[in-house]
Amino acid sequence: MTASPARPATLPPELPEWDPQWSRLVGAACADGVRTFHVLDTLPALRAQGIEPTGTILALHGNPTWSYLWRRLAAATVAAAPAAAAAGERVWRVIAPDQLEMGFSERLAHPALPAPRTGDWRRIADRVADFDAVVTQLLAEVPGSDAVSGAAEAPAVSAHPVVTLGHDWGGVLSLTWAARNRARVAGALTLNTAVHQPEGEPIPAALRAALAGPLLPASTVLTDAFIRVTLELADRLDPALARAYRLPYCARALRGGVGAFVADIPVNERHPSYRELQRLGEEIAGLDVPALILWGPKDPVFQERYLRDLRARLPQADVHRFETTSHLLAEDVDYAATILRWLRHRFPAGRSHAPARADGAQNASSDGAPAPGDGARLIFDALDARAQDGSPASVDMSRTPAQTVSWAHLSFVVDRIARGLQLAGLRRGDRVSLLVTPGNDLTAAAYGVLKAGGVAVVADAGLGPAGMTRAIRAADPQWIIGEVPGLTLARAAGWPGRRVSVRPLGALPGRALRVETSLTALVRDTPDGPIATPGLDDDAAILFTSGSTGPAKGVRYTHRSLGALAGLLAGHFGVRPGTGLVAGFPPFALLGPGIGATSVTPDMSVTKPRTLTAAALADAVAAGDCTMVFASPAAFANVVATAADLTAGQRAACGRVELVLSAGAPVPLSLMDAVAQVFPAAQLHSPYGMTEGLLLTDIDRPGVAQAAESGEHGVCVGTPIPGVELTIAPLTMDGTAAASLLSGADAAGVLGEVVVAAPHVKDGYDRLWDTQAQSARDGSAAEDSDAGAGAGPGAQRHRTNDIGHLDAAGRLWLEGRLQHVITAPGGPIGPAGLEAIVDELPGVLRSAAVGVGPVGTQAIVCVLEPNPAQGLHPGLAPLELADAVRAAALAALGLDVAAVLVAREFPTDIRHNSKIDRSRLARWAAEALAGGAL
Repeated sequence: MTASPARPATLPPELPEWDPQWSRLVGAACADGVRTFHVLDTLPALRAQGIEPTGTILALHGNPTWSYLWRRLAAATVAAAPAAAAAGERVWRVIAPDQLEMGFSERLAHPALPAPRTGDWRRIADRVADFDAVVTQLLAEVPGSDAVSGAAEAPAVSAHPVVTLGHDWGGVLSLTWAARNRARVAGALTLNTAVHQPEGEPIPAALRAALAGPLLPASTVLTDAFIRVTLELADRLDPALARAYRLPYCARALRGGVGAFVADIPVNERHPSYRELQRLGEEIAGLDVPALILWGPKDPVFQERYLRDLRARLPQADVHRFETTSHLLAEDVDYAATILRWLRHRFPAGRSHAPARADGAQNASSDGAPAPGDGARLIFDALDARAQDGSPASVDMSRTPAQTVSWAHLSFVVDRIARGLQLAGLRRGDRVSLLVTPGNDLTAAAYGVLKAGGVAVVADAGLGPAGMTRAIRAADPQWIIGEVPGLTLARAAGWPGRRVSVRPLGALPGRALRVETSLTALVRDTPDGPIATPGLDDDAAILFTSGSTGPAKGVRYTHRSLGALAGLLAGHFGVRPGTGLVAGFPPFALLGPGIGATSVTPDMSVTKPRTLTAAALADAVAAGDCTMVFASPAAFANVVATAADLTAGQRAACGRVELVLSAGAPVPLSLMDAVAQVFPAAQLHSPYGMTEGLLLTDIDRPGVAQAAESGEHGVCVGTPIPGVELTIAPLTMDGTAAASLLSGADAAGVLGEVVVAAPHVKDGYDRLWDTQAQSARDGSAAEDSDAGAGAGPGAQRHRTNDIGHLDAAGRLWLEGRLQHVITAPGGPIGPAGLEAIVDELPGVLRSAAVGVGPVGTQAIVCVLEPNPAQGLHPGLAPLELADAVRAAALAALGLDVAAVLVAREFPTDIRHNSKIDRSRLARWAAEALAGGAL
């Protein structure tokens, strides 16, 4: 007979963000009798709207939360239901029980405080059984939601898919239930959780503290310290929400389940639940349904190693990392929107639910050869083709003296590194972080990794230590190849991966940095032999964005798209045997050998493009007999500023340059004109691209001059290069981009987000499923397609986050970034159009247009960069200059500028020193106008 509960289940009182319609008390037959659960269930709310669900989400909280954790998902599904039903899309029901002893479910009578190996408290196996009892009963309320569809080992296909969702220990419990109910589960989702404690790895310190002897009852039951500490892992949780979380545990008698849950964590093989957790982990590894893992990387308990383990058990899983979040990511980000987008993509109404390729996983490929006639190539093919060529392939000007490497030697070194890495254990698809300064060493290491089938992870030093740490942990490499500074940072920051140094370090520093071998040793000691090369559709590289608009994002390229990019660059810019390229931008330095060009790395700081001097650039040109030069606008600005120091010989070298390229930020005509004085025989081009697509449009100096006379506003970046399709997603009144896309004459003059499609565009964002899904939207019925319609075979679509418009001639004019749109009462405004006008005024060094005030009613504020020559100081701009700015804006664009300010400095991105962080300037302007500090 069922024992009487120590405290019956109850309904929650009125709480913020909680709809009483969601609360139900449900009796379910558990192993120890009928127990009553409090359950969040949106079925009554849906039926109140006359809507029946066509899909169900079974959600399970962890410790010490309760179903309140899922309130925003419940609200989102109910709010989306009418539109979804009207459009024939799937309507999702949410079922989220409070576990027994927790939330508002019943408490049972227990003899004592919980301890790790004593007492009759509920353990892991009991909680899985409890979950099964209550959800099985509730699923039966909707026809079809509890039906068994097909064989247990086959992907579930049902008119009413059921998916699981969990967090914390609710994650492993819900995944286990899904694995044991494979015949009726179509998908599985989880937030931060852990399935297995890796061998030799210590339990996280935060959890060890709670498990330590007398601290367990003191922190979990006698006081609510454990609950409060957990809630502090959210970013600025509203006090009212924190009180709602604590409410079911407001008295000592109500917190026994919290302590029991902690006590049931199997810290070693002697724990009663240890074997059960091992069994659960094995069962989860057999779960082959579509899966989504949402992760908060700053979680001090469920750390990166647990995500690594989850991905190994669920290799088909899509992953989305919310980089700035911790344990309670459900409180910090709109995770519900991500879940609903994923469900819409994986389980569209009327379609089967076959698993798709996992985000960030290695593509399958039968061999390394291109299909007959498809023209595709591997980027290291250029090295094989010139393996007997004694002419220079790579020149490193940062060395003293400069170091030149021939094609033959580079090919030999690359082959030895590739085979040596394979013999050392590198497997096809292993990720290799390259912590090497741009130059010959990085070139050899990168091409060796690529040829071995590794995935080159390139997070350049321009991201800074914190940015690099975040990027490397996101990519989670199996290997690190580095120089001493990079290896030291990796050791101090605890980055993952086996270590290989560039050169031998000696016994003591080698042990300190955990280095196994060196590239020098691999080249010297590796015997000749076959190299198992990768396939075209294998992942080749993870490159990182500059982080100018948030945490740097990893961008995946396959060998096919990387080869397409190399071929495009070579063809578009006329690279031929003997072409030399001075690359003041690391990605292009790496691409040099792949496009068959001698690649010269100038003597400059990679993290500070402005350190490139005219003399250093001229010396690099002379060393490689170069005909091409690439650098950022900030680098060229300093080249122009130091051009007077050039010797006659250096000027002669610059005079032999045929092509000058500058990108990464707008290149004004005045800078182009000044650069032309340094390179008098060169064509000057300003191609438009980004990490996600390094070459998309192109314009030359005459084209810039012609555009300046057109009357259009913004920064003209020319027309698409062959194979690139440009479309525009119009901006709405609130400054967001529409789902629909415009092209051709329909797009002319329409301000919107620039959308591109081309074969050489990224293959996806790495472990950022939602970011990739949003980026690939094409505005069609199949909205989450990865392909770009009409852009040719293999084209990938990418929403650039840049805003602009196309003119009648098909030229693209950029007007800023999507998050920098000014939402004025008259409609959205792109800041770059106004900035282009203001930048031409006497006394203005550089400007930034920002919006201040609520969305839809923002005032336009123009911020000027301090100009030492004009004696400008932070604060309100001089009256005469402010009047000139206002008059120019009104005359050219019909815009009223509310204020003109001078900033102390302009915040820019680290990589290019050119992209202005208008969001920071907008916050500063709002504070300054409110009387804050300047």
